[in-house]
Amino acid sequence: MDDSSNTAILESIETEKILELEEILNYIPHRYPFLMIDKVKINIAHPLEAVGYKCVSGNEGFFSGHFPEFPIMPGVLIIEAMAQTSCVMFLSKPEFIGYLAYFMSIDKAKFRKPVKPGDVLELKVRVIKDSGKRGKMKGEAYVSGKLVAEAEFMFIIKKFKI
Repeated sequence: MDDSSNTAILESIETEKILELEEILNYIPHRYPFLMIDKVKINIAHPLEAVGYKCVSGNEGFFSGHFPEFPIMPGVLIIEAMAQTSCVMFLSKPEFIGYLAYFMSIDKAKFRKPVKPGDVLELKVRVIKDSGKRGKMKGEAYVSGKLVAEAEFMFIIKKFKI
């Protein structure tokens, strides 16, 4: 490997934090069958942006009813996947350990193409407005580089109490 390859590897290590499924489970309370993401990549240089990934399997429970002859992922679950990506981005910060994030609103939702078994959803989220423990996000979902859904949503972060 030459020096430029080593430099590129070091730059990606220093600028990205990749959270695998096991780590995601430490930050959000969602579990199967409602966990909608498999991996989250946080850009450390731009900590108000993240990318989540969902490998859409034909074994997903929702496909049996949506729709048996033409299985497509429900749009509301695509938005949920964007929201979960946002939750991981925020709740993985040390200052938010022991907190939960809650939906406050969803706006400007658009569904452009169906998401089918075998697709890999790429969920790009970014903060539009951050007011500490509440904020507004813009989410976009892609399959093979094509925009399939988008939405804006607001959230609030609250201390978790048993």
